[in-house]
Amino acid sequence: MTNLQAIEEVSNAQANPLSAEQLRKMHSYWRAANYLTVGQIYLKDNPLLERPLTRDDVKPRLLGHWGTTSGLNFIYTHLNRLIVEHDLNMIYIIGPGHGGPGLVAHTYLEGSYTEIYPHIEQNKNGLRQLFRQFSWPYGIPSHVAPETPGSIHEGGELGYSLLHAYGAAFDNPDLIVACIVGDGEAETGACAASWHSNKFLNPSKDGAVLPILHLNGYKIANPTLLARIEDDELIDLFRGYGYSPIVIGGSDPDQMHQLMAATLDKILVEIRTIQERAGREAAVERPRWPLLILRTPKGWTGPKEVDGKPVEGTWRAHQVPVDDVRNNPDHLRILEQWMHSYKPEELFDQHGSFKKELAAIAPRGRRRMGMNPHANGGLLLEPLVIPHFRDYAVKVDKPGTSEIEATRILGGFLRDVIKLNAENRNFRLMGPDETASNRLDAVYEATSKEWMARIADVDINLSTDGRVMEVLSEHLCQGWLEGYLLTGRHGFFNCYEAFIHIVDSMFNQHAKWLKTTRQLPWR
Repeated sequence: MTNLQAIEEVSNAQANPLSAEQLRKMHSYWRAANYLTVGQIYLKDNPLLERPLTRDDVKPRLLGHWGTTSGLNFIYTHLNRLIVEHDLNMIYIIGPGHGGPGLVAHTYLEGSYTEIYPHIEQNKNGLRQLFRQFSWPYGIPSHVAPETPGSIHEGGELGYSLLHAYGAAFDNPDLIVACIVGDGEAETGACAASWHSNKFLNPSKDGAVLPILHLNGYKIANPTLLARIEDDELIDLFRGYGYSPIVIGGSDPDQMHQLMAATLDKILVEIRTIQERAGREAAVERPRWPLLILRTPKGWTGPKEVDGKPVEGTWRAHQVPVDDVRNNPDHLRILEQWMHSYKPEELFDQHGSFKKELAAIAPRGRRRMGMNPHANGGLLLEPLVIPHFRDYAVKVDKPGTSEIEATRILGGFLRDVIKLNAENRNFRLMGPDETASNRLDAVYEATSKEWMARIADVDINLSTDGRVMEVLSEHLCQGWLEGYLLTGRHGFFNCYEAFIHIVDSMFNQHAKWLKTTRQLPWR
């Protein structure tokens, strides 16, 4: 889609909402995030390019992913503007978790990173440490990880970002979860089913999820499917999922900044309109939530070509677009020119601190996405009110004379947990269409099943305000619950033992996340 076509999509929004000064500062902020991203992937010294780059400034082993990150940085910069102008409560989930250096860069620029890790100072030495620690022994992972401020989603295994986003939004009416779904990730089965999560989000009681499908066209070595179908087919797909999609795209930064700002303004109005209408309605109807489809070049602002082969806008930009930098003088010069293109001397002062006029455009305090307490759920966690288990003991007068199903007893226990925590709205039960067949149906004495789609006369236990969530996908149930738990709530997941293995790898990642957080006192 051309910029002209994209502008037509947002014709109801202000065409150029950014003043010349806003545009300059936001573009500079984006350049700074991109510069820090490249520096993390490549450098261990000379962080401000105060002298010509040498092979000794470059890491001996280059790890990281450049291709997706400039687009992620672009989105983060624009969400910052939205937060500041509208005092939004927002967190940021990126499906392409390998875009880790981008989130580290942004949390550093907004000050969150240094507050949590004081040794990563806001100066030249801090920049050196920031660069050196990335994908380095005893440093930090290349993916978004528990060590990254503002994160609840690693993305090492693709497919679950949207689930975690919706899980975070349930029972969080003030929260907007911006969820960036990569076009490679969108090819996974779990992600394909995740789009249906909008049928379970109640706009009068839950928060909002803003899905942003980031179409940069390529995976590791192949084009992506959704980037190669026609726009009308793409839009029909997401309208079929129940969304109201807007497609924008381009490569000219000035045009894209204005277009992105106008589009996000329009989307925020749509979200607020949906929520306000739901607050007035006696019977809440399922809305069409907005969805943004953003087309940007893979490796945007990176090298156009290397060794005579195109890089920007191709699969070659996916990971490390300029390799063998320590041994190839031509590649070293390309890296140096690339980093100089961001004009670091305009972004950082003589001490290596991010210039105050640029830092000032970021949110403050807990409105920073790196410091939002919803992304550090332990800060918000309220104890679950639980009845005493002895009250549910089965009296056995004589062995072998009673027939009792253990899960029926558990169902009664869970029913009372739901009752006791009804006011706090911080407990949900999730399972793939098996609550009753697992003999837990006593919970329906206290609540119903959440359901925002059409309800027929023959249906039972369905409502728009249930604490039980059933959908025939183990992936969706586990992903929702994980997002719900990591934002400071409680829940229960039930499933047949033969099918629970479908989410083994999801649970393994969650367990690894929890293991790492135990070593992080700020979590």
